Amino acid sequence: MKRLLDCTASDFESMNGQELKQSILASEGRTIVAEVIGAVTPFYPAVTNAEMAAAFGADLLLLNYFDVFHPEIEGLTIEDPETTVKTLKRLVGRPMGLNLEPVDLNARQLESLRQLPEGRLASEKSLQKAKELGFDFVCLTGNPKTGVSNEEITKAIQIARKVFGKEGLIIAGKMHSAGVAGEAGSRLMPKETLHAFIDAGADIILIPSPGTVPGFTVEKTANLIDIVHEKGALAILTTGTSQEGSDEETIRQIALNSKMAGADLFHIGDAGVAGIAMPENITTYSIVIRGKRHTYVRMASSILR
Repeated sequence: MKRLLDCTASDFESMNGQELKQSILASEGRTIVAEVIGAVTPFYPAVTNAEMAAAFGADLLLLNYFDVFHPEIEGLTIEDPETTVKTLKRLVGRPMGLNLEPVDLNARQLESLRQLPEGRLASEKSLQKAKELGFDFVCLTGNPKTGVSNEEITKAIQIARKVFGKEGLIIAGKMHSAGVAGEAGSRLMPKETLHAFIDAGADIILIPSPGTVPGFTVEKTANLIDIVHEKGALAILTTGTSQEGSDEETIRQIALNSKMAGADLFHIGDAGVAGIAMPENITTYSIVIRGKRHTYVRMASSILR
């Protein structure tokens, strides 16, 4: 299997989820995942946020706030909405996933919840639709104030594995509390929770990057990653606390700390500006974890390759 570092658009097009996972593993902690929002006016309206993130060095793109039953991307005009995801994938030449949210209606909440449309919930119906639209992977997680709990994430993983089958790629976890008291953002990520996610069928476990959530030091984060690796899964460290809009020196510190902690993938969130990280921060993050060589090749490689 080719390292993801060496893959081009034609390689990505032919991969299933498990092949993509092996390609990530072969890259030895040098994969950048950029989360973007397509439901808002892009940072620069002439191109979509996904295209912008890809141009600045992202390997994988993760759509947030995307409604699978009303598929649309601001900055992209499509006659048939059902082809939205496949068209965007052709434009960027990168694997593309989406967030779906396993909301727990019975959880004790920190504050009033957002009401989510059906197309953003991690239901079997939504997951099936995501597969039909052409997403390469799915991430089961929670946005702020949505009431997503670890228990519901575990249930959603099982459903996603059923829908996507053994060849699908499933990411799961929390980068903050998502409006549920006593979870993730409160420094609680017990071994049992990580094991539950993996046993349910998750391939990649989502954990906050050191320095993004209070209490997540390099040492503590590294211990969590060791638990994940011992169970045969990969770990993605996330920067989803609006620090994707920080200065470049902060990004460098987060990136290097995440590298030392042992991450397999590095996520940068969508809350820098207008549904995307500060674009230069994507490049800065990439240079820290893999140098200018691989960063510039990813930025310059044509989608026709």
